[in-house]
Amino acid sequence: MFAEYGVLNFWTYVAGAIFLVLIPGPNTLFVLKNSVGRGVKYGYQAATAVFIGDAVLMFLAYAGVATLINTTPVLFNVVRYLGAGYLLWLGIKMLYTTFSHREPSPVQSAKKERGAVFKRALVLSLTNPKAILFYVSFFVQFIDVKSAHPGIAFFILATVLEIASFCYLSLIIFTGASLTRVIGTRQRLAKVGNSMIGLLFLGFAARLATMQ
Repeated sequence: MFAEYGVLNFWTYVAGAIFLVLIPGPNTLFVLKNSVGRGVKYGYQAATAVFIGDAVLMFLAYAGVATLINTTPVLFNVVRYLGAGYLLWLGIKMLYTTFSHREPSPVQSAKKERGAVFKRALVLSLTNPKAILFYVSFFVQFIDVKSAHPGIAFFILATVLEIASFCYLSLIIFTGASLTRVIGTRQRLAKVGNSMIGLLFLGFAARLATMQ
């Protein structure tokens, strides 16, 4: 399928893409957190930023920028430490907000958070060096570089990945939103959930900072 456009082993790619999308990561956790804490609207706001961030990284991979970062240790380390630092900041912020007992008014909170979720998710997506490694190493295995238009093959594979990501994140969003009704009035349970997500972000930061 799509062999005439330079795509190799399409269904193998689909299976691999689905498997990789299902692996939990910072983007998934951030979408889940906002779905549980704020509902479907904020969940999709975070997911949209993830889609855009992934699209940018895929385009950079096609343009060769991702390969440059991957083959230049200094540039790769800069991206890696930026990503680790941002994950660390998000984790600390989540833990601080959970235990600070500061409750801003709903109007002030809405104004402050308007657009903030999107920006945080976008930065989180763009500073993920593992995504860069994935797009450089995974896509090329399924593209016939000798075809007349390898860009079309790249676009097809990127579209499949975004569709798989959309379906999975939609499931996460609606699952998270349904949990809101259960957690809504249970402050202790909500704090436990937020604390676990915050600690997971700290764990991702430590793992990213120490990866070889």
